[in-house]
Amino acid sequence: MESRVNYFGHPLAAKVLRHINSAGKAVSDSTLPAATQELVKIRASQINGCGFCTDMHTKDAAHAGETAQRLHLVAAWREATCFTDAERAALELAEQGTRIADAAGGVTDEAWVSAAKYFDEDQLVALISLIAVINAYNRVNVINQQPAGDYQPGQFG
Repeated sequence: MESRVNYFGHPLAAKVLRHINSAGKAVSDSTLPAATQELVKIRASQINGCGFCTDMHTKDAAHAGETAQRLHLVAAWREATCFTDAERAALELAEQGTRIADAAGGVTDEAWVSAAKYFDEDQLVALISLIAVINAYNRVNVINQQPAGDYQPGQFG
């Protein structure tokens, strides 16, 4: 598989990605737990069918110490017993935020109340932002058919 264009080598894309990367850095520097951030990125990427981001974030999470069991169960998090209640709330918000077009009402009040039970306002802002940023990355990669599988942890800095 080859990408449709050399997106990551294009000067206009470099300008766009600089802004998206800045937003991502702001989120990664937040108090939202790093493990939760990776789980959210993985789940949104799975939903969106983004192999590139799924590859990247599962490898980054494993490199940071995430267990293989939890990584294998992200797609089935509702049935898995290895996630905390806070992680479950974040995953639910990520799913609903990623599938906005599928739900007439968008993100439910129940999902929001659940997340707000575990995360303070700064973390909620980070979580909303993270969901938006990973969905933007997913769309770039899916539209461009960016190949997956060759990512090395830390490859992008």
